[in-house]
Amino acid sequence: MRGLGILWVLYGLLRLIGALGVFLYSNVLVLMWGAIITRVPNDVTMMGTFHAFLLFVIVLGIVAGVISIIAGLGLMSSGASARTLGMVAAFFGLTNGPLGIALGAYTLVVLVPVGTRNS
Repeated sequence: MRGLGILWVLYGLLRLIGALGVFLYSNVLVLMWGAIITRVPNDVTMMGTFHAFLLFVIVLGIVAGVISIIAGLGLMSSGASARTLGMVAAFFGLTNGPLGIALGAYTLVVLVPVGTRNS
């Protein structure tokens, strides 16, 4: 479990860096989105929706990053809540790209109890 925990800590750091990147470049993203929707009816509504989406992506990245780091530390120390935190982190990992999907799926396969898999 130590190797899996190290991977989750690294993945959590990547999620936090990704959230920071979206936050730092949010002005550029808004400018680019605004250039795309200039000739669309209800562009103000679409811009508000885009701002809400950016906020959601940033919050999701921070929450998933923190949970991933905590789960990774728990898996490395083999704590009592390591299995539960690992499964929560795996579900958050499934929300983000190929690396998160691969790590989340592998973690779910490893952490799901054997009796539950066979029934």
